[in-house]
Amino acid sequence: MTTTVTHKTFTIERELPASPKHAFRFWSDQKLKRAWNDCHPDWITLEDSFDFRVGGIEAKSWRMPDGAELAFRADYFDIVAERRIIYGFEMSHGGKRISASLATIELLPEAGRTRMRFTEQLAFLGTPEAMAARITGTETGFDRLVEILARETASVH
Repeated sequence: MTTTVTHKTFTIERELPASPKHAFRFWSDQKLKRAWNDCHPDWITLEDSFDFRVGGIEAKSWRMPDGAELAFRADYFDIVAERRIIYGFEMSHGGKRISASLATIELLPEAGRTRMRFTEQLAFLGTPEAMAARITGTETGFDRLVEILARETASVH
């Protein structure tokens, strides 16, 4: 069976209610990243490694309630603290690769806040509906990040 590859580049921007220094921590600290990136409490974590440095690897895998396994693996290529992260990553479902991507996160200071710009160059191996769901999931994760930072900011004031 031949799988069609769909290529898509997309950008998601969010205004983060924090300085770039503080926002960067939510990418570079494993516990803080989990706070906004772990979104399925009913999934069982099988692997969770986090080596946030140039040349480092982040790898996670889960067993979903239906028994299927989902895996994520990222290789960090470029990290400029408080400014930029560039990494390549792949995702697989049931042992079969479903996507490979190059992602860039830019943290741009804006009047005491941060404009986060996430750009992904995606090669997707699946249906257009599955690709749309994957992109929506990425957006939802970033919405959680904004919510967490907003709650933090509100509790400080």
